[in-house]
Amino acid sequence: MNINIRLANQNGDKDWESGSNGTSPAPEYTGPKLFKEPSFKSNKFIIHNALSRCCLAGKVNETQKSKIVEEMEKSPANHFLILFRDSSCQFRGVYTMNPDSQELTRLAGVGPRTISSTQVESIYKYSSDRKQFSAIPSKTMGMSVDAFTIPGHLWQGGGGGGGGSRRASITKKAVTSK
Repeated sequence: MNINIRLANQNGDKDWESGSNGTSPAPEYTGPKLFKEPSFKSNKFIIHNALSRCCLAGKVNETQKSKIVEEMEKSPANHFLILFRDSSCQFRGVYTMNPDSQELTRLAGVGPRTISSTQVESIYKYSSDRKQFSAIPSKTMGMSVDAFTIPGHLWQGGGGGGGGSRRASITKKAVTSK
């Protein structure tokens, strides 16, 4: 009985393969050559789009954007993250993430040289359709994260505590520099 089932399955396979003339055996697929590991997937193109269309759009930002894209091209990293100043999504820098240690390292821009994933305050995903970032209600840094913020006290040179507006931090600097 098993032989009959096996023959029926083989015949079914041959009928299903419309291009088969019956002379060659089943397809030669030998393993996961067509499958790419998620960890090797790069978001470089997404970050480039986010910089061009959202974070650093326009002629006035062309020089800064070009330098950052050049640094990204030189980097062997697969995953890039944008650092925002705060929830207003004001661009500060581009970081790379080490998937093993979950440590973020500054590639270009301003901000701390390294940031551990535990220091991340909020995370964001970029939508190419809407050309904007959306907050992700999670604290887990993963390959789907495109941007992040850090707490105000991690910013060097003022602005810490209170997380005020840009005007407030400029005023604070002006007062403290006298």
